[in-house]
Amino acid sequence: MSKPILTIVVPCYNEEEVLPETVFRLSDVLESLIADELVAPNSTVLFVDDGSKDATWSLIEQFHDANPFVTGLKLAKNAGHQSALLAGLLKAKSYSDCVVSIDADLQDDTAVIREFLVKFHEGFDIVYGIRQDRSADTFFKRATAQGFYKLMTSLGVKIHYNHADFRLMSKRTLDNLEKFQEVNLFLRGLVPLLGFPSTQVYYDRKERFAGESKYPLRKMLAFAFDGITSFSVTPIRFVTVMGFLLFALSVVAALYAILGKLLGANVTGWTSLVLSVWFIGGVQLLALGLIGEYIGKIYKEVKQRPLFVIEKELTEHAEILESVPLAGSQPATARR
Repeated sequence: MSKPILTIVVPCYNEEEVLPETVFRLSDVLESLIADELVAPNSTVLFVDDGSKDATWSLIEQFHDANPFVTGLKLAKNAGHQSALLAGLLKAKSYSDCVVSIDADLQDDTAVIREFLVKFHEGFDIVYGIRQDRSADTFFKRATAQGFYKLMTSLGVKIHYNHADFRLMSKRTLDNLEKFQEVNLFLRGLVPLLGFPSTQVYYDRKERFAGESKYPLRKMLAFAFDGITSFSVTPIRFVTVMGFLLFALSVVAALYAILGKLLGANVTGWTSLVLSVWFIGGVQLLALGLIGEYIGKIYKEVKQRPLFVIEKELTEHAEILESVPLAGSQPATARR
């Protein structure tokens, strides 16, 4: 069996602080895999700059000139993590047999990529990187994350518990992923829908090597809500059930009022009236907001706007005779 060409896709947004170390570690991983004949010598790392405002792209260009493993893709503007990741995956699949996606912050264990390749050689098309535990997280982050996964499962969404976007995918899975023409991207839910042979590899997630998280609470909540509304209509059905329950309660209340009128024991209650109006009004606004969210997603889908626009590509290398350490990093020795 011929050695597969591997591309490691790394979406980046303002990652200048961690990028030199990321280049060094991933280059080291590729050199090791090539030496052990698990991947082809022309395997690479593809850094996708998602409209960074710092020196991320400049560093990618420098490493591209000095390191034969490094290639780059620059998006014209910030498209979001999922769109940037998809841009890298679709670009890489055109010349790769398998693709590994990993974030630039080095929280995912780069050494696990070797296990991904072992599973790929065993015949698995998708290999999911699964966190062993969340003991390193704060109580709030751990509770909200676990609640999200449980909620998604209860809504009927097929999603792998404690899996983010650290995974390996074969070329044929990416060919089929490209057929999903969705604007509201949630790759953690889309990939399991492909149905190809898959397995899991467990690892311990580390602290971020440098820089700040690009997913504050606001973005995390928005991402979770997008995932729920993109893959399930259960929230809409819940509103429908609530409507039926409120209708049943209103019938009971009406019968009670009529009975009180006939018996002459009807007492006007200001509190009950105000509470009922506010409650029903709040439910109506909630229902309208939820329906509006789904309509908004339909609006985005029917426009069929591109998810990303590529401004520059760095995918070809001139002959490199010697590598030069950059920005305090020690890149792996260049291949001659």
